[in-house]
Amino acid sequence: MFSGLVDEMGRIEAVEVDRAGARLEIGCSLAGQIEPGDSVAVNGACLTATRVTRTGFSADAMQQTLEKTSLGMLEPGSPVNLELALRADQRLGGHLVQGHIDGVGRVSGQEEEGFSLRVRVEIPGSLGRYIVPQGSITIEGVSLTVSGTGPGWVEVALIPETRERTTLGDLGPGQAVNVECDVIAKYVERMVSPYASGEAAPGTVDTEDAPEKSENEDGQ
Repeated sequence: MFSGLVDEMGRIEAVEVDRAGARLEIGCSLAGQIEPGDSVAVNGACLTATRVTRTGFSADAMQQTLEKTSLGMLEPGSPVNLELALRADQRLGGHLVQGHIDGVGRVSGQEEEGFSLRVRVEIPGSLGRYIVPQGSITIEGVSLTVSGTGPGWVEVALIPETRERTTLGDLGPGQAVNVECDVIAKYVERMVSPYASGEAAPGTVDTEDAPEKSENEDGQ
Protein backbone atom coordinates (compact mmCIF):
# COMPACT_ATOMS: atom_id res chain seq x y z
CA MET A 1 0.00 0.00 0.00
CA PHE A 2 1.18 3.51 -0.84
CA SER A 3 0.05 7.09 -0.27
CA GLY A 4 0.87 8.75 -3.59
CA LEU A 5 3.56 10.97 -2.03
CA VAL A 6 6.69 10.53 -4.14
CA ASP A 7 9.87 9.82 -2.17
CA GLU A 8 12.29 10.48 -4.99
CA MET A 9 12.67 10.84 -8.72
CA GLY A 10 14.85 7.98 -9.87
CA ARG A 11 16.19 7.30 -13.34
CA ILE A 12 16.05 4.29 -15.64
CA GLU A 13 19.61 3.04 -16.09
CA ALA A 14 18.84 0.08 -18.33
CA VAL A 15 15.94 -1.87 -19.79
CA GLU A 16 16.20 -5.53 -20.78
CA VAL A 17 13.21 -6.72 -22.80
CA ASP A 18 12.24 -10.22 -23.90
CA ARG A 19 9.01 -12.05 -24.73
CA ALA A 20 8.20 -12.58 -21.04
CA GLY A 21 8.47 -8.93 -20.03
CA ALA A 22 11.17 -6.48 -19.05
CA ARG A 23 13.76 -5.98 -16.34
CA LEU A 24 14.18 -2.37 -15.25
CA GLU A 25 17.44 -1.15 -13.69
CA ILE A 26 16.61 1.97 -11.68
CA GLY A 27 19.14 4.34 -10.15
CA CYS A 28 18.12 6.11 -6.94
CA SER A 29 19.38 7.25 -3.54
CA LEU A 30 16.63 5.23 -1.81
CA ALA A 31 18.51 1.99 -2.39
CA GLY A 32 19.74 1.90 1.21
CA GLN A 33 16.11 1.63 2.39
CA ILE A 34 15.17 -1.19 0.00
CA GLU A 35 15.58 -4.93 0.51
CA PRO A 36 15.09 -7.64 -2.14
CA GLY A 37 11.40 -8.54 -2.15
CA ASP A 38 10.23 -5.07 -1.11
CA SER A 39 7.42 -3.36 -3.00
CA VAL A 40 8.26 -0.08 -4.73
CA ALA A 41 5.84 2.06 -6.74
CA VAL A 42 7.44 3.03 -10.06
CA ASN A 43 5.36 5.72 -11.76
CA GLY A 44 2.49 4.40 -9.68
CA ALA A 45 2.87 0.72 -10.60
CA CYS A 46 3.73 -1.59 -7.73
CA LEU A 47 6.84 -3.62 -8.58
CA THR A 48 8.99 -5.98 -6.52
CA ALA A 49 12.67 -5.21 -6.04
CA THR A 50 14.58 -8.29 -7.21
CA ARG A 51 18.13 -7.03 -6.76
CA VAL A 52 19.47 -4.08 -4.76
CA THR A 53 22.82 -2.33 -5.03
CA ARG A 54 24.30 0.75 -3.35
CA THR A 55 23.03 2.94 -6.16
CA GLY A 56 19.72 1.44 -7.19
CA PHE A 57 17.58 -1.63 -7.67
CA SER A 58 16.16 -3.95 -10.32
CA ALA A 59 12.51 -4.87 -10.86
CA ASP A 60 10.76 -7.17 -13.30
CA ALA A 61 7.61 -6.14 -15.17
CA MET A 62 5.68 -8.96 -16.82
CA GLN A 63 4.20 -8.53 -20.28
CA GLN A 64 0.71 -7.78 -18.97
CA THR A 65 2.12 -4.94 -16.83
CA LEU A 66 3.89 -3.46 -19.84
CA GLU A 67 0.67 -3.59 -21.86
CA LYS A 68 -1.58 -2.09 -19.20
CA THR A 69 0.73 0.67 -17.94
CA SER A 70 3.10 3.29 -19.32
CA LEU A 71 6.14 1.32 -18.10
CA GLY A 72 6.61 -0.25 -21.50
CA MET A 73 7.49 3.20 -22.89
CA LEU A 74 10.39 3.78 -20.49
CA GLU A 75 13.91 3.85 -21.85
CA PRO A 76 17.37 4.52 -20.41
CA GLY A 77 17.50 8.06 -19.05
CA SER A 78 13.75 8.29 -18.35
CA PRO A 79 12.97 9.82 -14.94
CA VAL A 80 10.52 7.87 -12.76
CA ASN A 81 8.53 8.63 -9.62
CA LEU A 82 9.44 6.28 -6.78
CA GLU A 83 7.61 5.60 -3.54
CA LEU A 84 8.43 3.03 -0.89
CA ALA A 85 5.57 1.04 0.64
CA LEU A 86 3.86 2.63 3.65
CA ARG A 87 4.76 1.65 7.19
CA ALA A 88 1.97 1.33 9.74
CA ASP A 89 3.41 4.21 11.82
CA GLN A 90 3.54 6.71 8.93
CA ARG A 91 1.22 9.64 8.34
CA LEU A 92 -1.15 9.14 5.43
CA GLY A 93 -0.48 12.44 3.71
CA GLY A 94 -1.99 11.55 0.34
CA HIS A 95 -4.67 8.85 -0.01
CA LEU A 96 -4.78 5.07 -0.06
CA VAL A 97 -3.00 3.91 -3.22
CA GLN A 98 -2.61 0.25 -4.19
CA GLY A 99 -0.15 0.59 -7.03
CA HIS A 100 -2.60 -1.24 -9.32
CA ILE A 101 -3.00 0.81 -12.49
CA ASP A 102 -6.58 1.09 -13.77
CA GLY A 103 -5.70 2.50 -17.18
CA VAL A 104 -3.37 4.65 -19.24
CA GLY A 105 -4.42 8.22 -19.95
CA ARG A 106 -2.92 10.86 -22.23
CA VAL A 107 -2.23 14.50 -21.54
CA SER A 108 -4.48 16.58 -23.77
CA GLY A 109 -3.96 20.09 -22.48
CA GLN A 110 -2.14 22.34 -20.02
CA GLU A 111 -2.89 25.83 -18.78
CA GLU A 112 -1.07 28.06 -16.31
CA GLU A 113 -3.42 29.25 -13.58
CA GLY A 114 -1.80 31.55 -11.03
CA PHE A 115 1.09 29.63 -9.49
CA SER A 116 -0.40 26.27 -10.49
CA LEU A 117 -0.53 24.34 -13.74
CA ARG A 118 -3.90 22.88 -14.73
CA VAL A 119 -3.47 19.62 -16.63
CA ARG A 120 -6.21 17.77 -18.51
CA VAL A 121 -5.83 14.04 -19.08
CA GLU A 122 -7.95 11.97 -21.45
CA ILE A 123 -8.86 8.71 -19.68
CA PRO A 124 -10.55 5.44 -20.67
CA GLY A 125 -14.31 5.97 -20.51
CA SER A 126 -14.79 3.11 -18.06
CA LEU A 127 -12.91 5.03 -15.34
CA GLY A 128 -15.16 8.09 -15.30
CA ARG A 129 -17.64 6.60 -12.83
CA TYR A 130 -14.92 6.40 -10.16
CA ILE A 131 -13.96 10.08 -10.39
CA VAL A 132 -15.67 12.98 -8.61
CA PRO A 133 -14.70 16.67 -8.27
CA GLN A 134 -12.43 17.23 -5.27
CA GLY A 135 -11.94 13.48 -5.01
CA SER A 136 -8.60 11.71 -5.16
CA ILE A 137 -6.79 10.27 -8.16
CA THR A 138 -3.27 8.99 -8.75
CA ILE A 139 -1.40 10.00 -11.89
CA GLU A 140 2.07 8.54 -12.48
CA GLY A 141 2.11 7.58 -8.82
CA VAL A 142 1.28 11.06 -7.53
CA SER A 143 -1.73 11.62 -5.27
CA LEU A 144 -3.75 14.52 -6.69
CA THR A 145 -7.09 16.21 -6.12
CA VAL A 146 -9.56 16.21 -9.00
CA SER A 147 -10.17 19.83 -10.00
CA GLY A 148 -12.52 19.04 -12.87
CA THR A 149 -13.99 16.09 -14.73
CA GLY A 150 -16.18 15.34 -17.72
CA PRO A 151 -16.91 12.59 -20.26
CA GLY A 152 -13.57 10.91 -20.95
CA TRP A 153 -11.34 13.41 -19.14
CA VAL A 154 -10.09 14.56 -15.75
CA GLU A 155 -8.27 17.72 -14.71
CA VAL A 156 -5.79 18.23 -11.89
CA ALA A 157 -3.87 21.30 -10.72
CA LEU A 158 -0.15 20.97 -10.01
CA ILE A 159 1.43 23.25 -7.42
CA PRO A 160 5.10 24.26 -7.86
CA GLU A 161 6.25 21.70 -5.26
CA THR A 162 4.67 18.85 -7.23
CA ARG A 163 6.14 20.09 -10.50
CA GLU A 164 9.63 20.24 -8.99
CA ARG A 165 9.62 16.97 -7.02
CA THR A 166 7.93 14.66 -9.55
CA THR A 167 7.96 13.88 -13.25
CA LEU A 168 4.64 15.70 -13.67
CA GLY A 169 6.52 18.97 -14.12
CA ASP A 170 7.76 17.73 -17.50
CA LEU A 171 4.47 16.43 -18.89
CA GLY A 172 3.75 17.27 -22.49
CA PRO A 173 0.74 16.95 -24.83
CA GLY A 174 0.11 13.36 -25.88
CA GLN A 175 2.22 11.87 -23.11
CA ALA A 176 0.94 8.60 -21.66
CA VAL A 177 0.39 8.48 -17.90
CA ASN A 178 -0.61 5.77 -15.45
CA VAL A 179 -3.98 6.37 -13.78
CA GLU A 180 -5.24 4.73 -10.59
CA CYS A 181 -8.69 5.69 -9.31
CA ASP A 182 -9.65 5.85 -5.66
CA VAL A 183 -9.98 2.25 -4.43
CA ILE A 184 -12.83 3.22 -2.08
CA ALA A 185 -15.02 4.10 -5.07
CA LYS A 186 -14.39 0.68 -6.61
CA TYR A 187 -15.31 -1.17 -3.42
CA VAL A 188 -18.48 0.89 -2.98
CA GLU A 189 -19.54 0.09 -6.56
CA ARG A 190 -18.96 -3.62 -6.02
CA MET A 191 -20.97 -3.62 -2.79
CA VAL A 192 -24.00 -1.66 -4.04
CA SER A 193 -24.21 -2.96 -7.62
CA PRO A 194 -26.37 -6.01 -6.73
CA TYR A 195 -28.96 -3.70 -5.14
CA ALA A 196 -28.83 -1.20 -8.00
CA SER A 197 -29.46 -3.97 -10.53
CA GLY A 198 -32.23 -5.54 -8.46
CA GLU A 199 -30.31 -8.77 -7.95
CA ALA A 200 -30.48 -8.43 -4.17
CA ALA A 201 -32.75 -6.68 -1.71
CA PRO A 202 -31.33 -4.54 1.11
CA GLY A 203 -30.95 -6.52 4.34
CA THR A 204 -30.83 -9.93 2.70
CA VAL A 205 -27.95 -12.29 3.35
CA ASP A 206 -26.88 -15.31 1.34
CA THR A 207 -26.70 -17.93 4.08
CA GLU A 208 -24.46 -20.15 2.00
CA ASP A 209 -21.80 -17.43 2.00
CA ALA A 210 -22.36 -16.22 5.59
CA PRO A 211 -19.53 -17.16 7.98
CA GLU A 212 -20.38 -19.67 10.67
CA LYS A 213 -20.20 -18.49 14.27
CA SER A 214 -17.38 -19.85 16.34
CA GLU A 215 -17.98 -21.37 19.74
CA ASN A 216 -16.59 -18.23 21.43
CA GLU A 217 -18.93 -15.75 19.73
CA ASP A 218 -22.00 -14.22 21.39
CA GLY A 219 -20.56 -14.86 24.83
CA GLN A 220 -20.59 -18.64 24.46
